[in-house]
Amino acid sequence: MLRLEKLEIRQGDFALAADWVLPDGAVCAVMGPSGGGKSTLLAAIAGFLAPDAGRVSWDGRELTALRPAQRPISILFQDNNLFPHLSIERNLALGIDPKGRLDADRRTRIAQVLERVGLRGMEARRPAALSGGQQSRAALARVLLMDRPLVLLDEPFAALGPGLRMEMLDLARAVLAGEGRTLLMVSHDPEDAARIASDIVLVDAGRAEPPAPAAPLLADPPPALRAYLGR
Repeated sequence: MLRLEKLEIRQGDFALAADWVLPDGAVCAVMGPSGGGKSTLLAAIAGFLAPDAGRVSWDGRELTALRPAQRPISILFQDNNLFPHLSIERNLALGIDPKGRLDADRRTRIAQVLERVGLRGMEARRPAALSGGQQSRAALARVLLMDRPLVLLDEPFAALGPGLRMEMLDLARAVLAGEGRTLLMVSHDPEDAARIASDIVLVDAGRAEPPAPAAPLLADPPPALRAYLGR
């Protein structure tokens, strides 16, 4: 269970507050206007940004003072964060070992995960030899190999066309949430949220609101979400 307890983030004139709990296994979309603090919220949870007050905890373990690598969290960015000079196999090995060391067991694990995401036999290719959708699949495979219970998705599929984006959202839900992980996903598109999210966190006017069930929230949005959606 992810708990944000009286969390406060301040950067110059910008301020963001959050005080809520997200249950294990939830798939939660983080929505709100540009510049409202959606990515900032994820950065604080991941440990890239230190809060000015409050605590971040996971299943009763406080994470606030821990470095990103020490947290039970993996994050998938829009640029996929693949190293262009490394093969896909070497990129994925970094999800198992920070030094990217490979042995027979790790090669087998990587091959199995690549098959799960539809990239069978592509271990030797470099990212530039893959399409945008294939690069997204490779980044998703690395998250699977990291095998951490909380996954943060910062619009990783935003650059893809609508059909491919929906395909990747379905794959992410199947292979990540399908194994019990908790997903927190920044999204600008209500269709994305409606497709895979169980809950929505609305970030607006300096506050990240508590998670609320997605379907009724999208069907009858509160004024802030209605204004964001242009309804």
